[in-house]
Amino acid sequence: MLPPFELSQPTTLPEALSALAAGDGQPYAGGTILVPDLRGGREKCRRFISLAGLEELRFIGHDDEGTTLGACTTIADIAKDPEMAIAAPALAAAADVFAGAMVRSVATIGGNICCGSPSADMVPALLTLGAEVTLSNSEGKRKIPLSAFYADYKKSVLKPGELLTAVSWKPLRQSASHLFFKLARRKGDAITVTGVSVMMAANDGKCSKVRIALGSVAPTVFRASQAEDMLRGRALTAELIEKAAKAAADQCSPIDDSRASAAYRLQTAQALVRRQLTQAWHQASSV
Repeated sequence: MLPPFELSQPTTLPEALSALAAGDGQPYAGGTILVPDLRGGREKCRRFISLAGLEELRFIGHDDEGTTLGACTTIADIAKDPEMAIAAPALAAAADVFAGAMVRSVATIGGNICCGSPSADMVPALLTLGAEVTLSNSEGKRKIPLSAFYADYKKSVLKPGELLTAVSWKPLRQSASHLFFKLARRKGDAITVTGVSVMMAANDGKCSKVRIALGSVAPTVFRASQAEDMLRGRALTAELIEKAAKAAADQCSPIDDSRASAAYRLQTAQALVRRQLTQAWHQASSV
């Protein structure tokens, strides 16, 4: 049973931002995390602002400048979008293995970002896209890199009265490889044990651009910047890829929990980064 709570249901973004500025509650969209947390006693707030009626925040836009997703776009919307496999192959792959069909139909991209969970499946792919998030309040909006959004475990740089309203990224190079792999205890409807996304582009036989992101192995999803620096501008060999995979694992700080031990997460992080880098290099350098 759910505890008693107050609910505001704005129908426009200005109404939602006004309610947020007035301190009328905590925003939520799909509620796929909120409802279990309320039922389990982990959520103590009792005043909420529903974003479910804000159709203006549920959209997918593709153009020559890149792709933009409204914060209330569902994971199912992303999985079904016919252009996503080209605009963001790893994001499309992450959407395909995100929870179950019922959860995908209501869970939103904005909620997955803002929950701050280190196991948030959509965030590694967005980080390897170099995505930006739009943060709005009743006075205006600002854009920041997604890589600068998280302050700590389930903490972000959102200011009081701010709402994440969109996420966007520039087009991938046609020859770029963009990959995602989720390791979990079962194939569907499972929380990630280790998640890895890689984006790589090559030019003249060398790695010209690379981003590596890992989930479930630290307090937040993060970019493996040290490993990226080792690869950029170089022709990749098995030895170099192994060193980069080890560097990525060295940036991890996992915990033991009911799904896996910290040691297992470190082992799989290194193995998955090695595998993803090898595959990405093969794809990018062969174009």
